[in-house]
Amino acid sequence: QVRLVESGGGLVQAGGSLRLSCAVSGSIFSFTSMGWYRQAPGKERELVARIFRNGLTSYALSVKGRFTISRDTTKNMVNLQMNSLKPEDTAVYYCAAETFGPSSWGQGTQVTVSS
Repeated sequence: QVRLVESGGGLVQAGGSLRLSCAVSGSIFSFTSMGWYRQAPGKERELVARIFRNGLTSYALSVKGRFTISRDTTKNMVNLQMNSLKPEDTAVYYCAAETFGPSSWGQGTQVTVSS
């Protein structure tokens, strides 16, 4: 069973930046894609960004142009650079290993954006 450990969350003011990291216990190439999801209080978990095995990326419309997903294949890590943060970005952010959909989850890291 793959283990995912997120880090980098915290409290930031609106307009600020944070960088989330996800350490993966196995090769990220074992999965069809790696994703970052988020869940705000009272809301369903939603996909924020995804990076496919071939390196292509996709983003939710709400974060496109502000967030960037990347990977370090030598360290088996997936990162999420978040710029121009807004209060509505406040949520617990989860890393997911995906095999045609999420199959394993990290424990999550809290991101809070103050106005």
